[in-house]
Amino acid sequence: VQLQASGGGLVQAGGSLRLSCVASVRNNNILFMGWFRQAPGKEREFVSQISWSRGSTSYADSVKGRFTISRDSVKNTVYLQMNNLKPEDTAVYFCAGWRLGRSKYEIWGQGTLVTVSS
Repeated sequence: VQLQASGGGLVQAGGSLRLSCVASVRNNNILFMGWFRQAPGKEREFVSQISWSRGSTSYADSVKGRFTISRDSVKNTVYLQMNNLKPEDTAVYFCAGWRLGRSKYEIWGQGTLVTVSS
């Protein structure tokens, strides 16, 4: 399985972006799809995840109420709708996959840069 993330860009504070992550094959063995981010000089951090089969979601406290994760099983795509963006949301955003039988996320996309100007 390969993941291709897109949708990053430059936006002003308060603006919105939607990230997309397309999986190269049908996610029959995927448990969760997630979004992570890494800001300059910082470690990668969890942003959000969605259960591929049930659609249940979870979010980091820092993005709750502003970001929404969703998936389209037909298109093998997971989305991250980001609203009311803040400068501290500036980071490279990565999508990731957690497969059945695994203990963690171990499939990673290449990342897409989100820059929020103040």
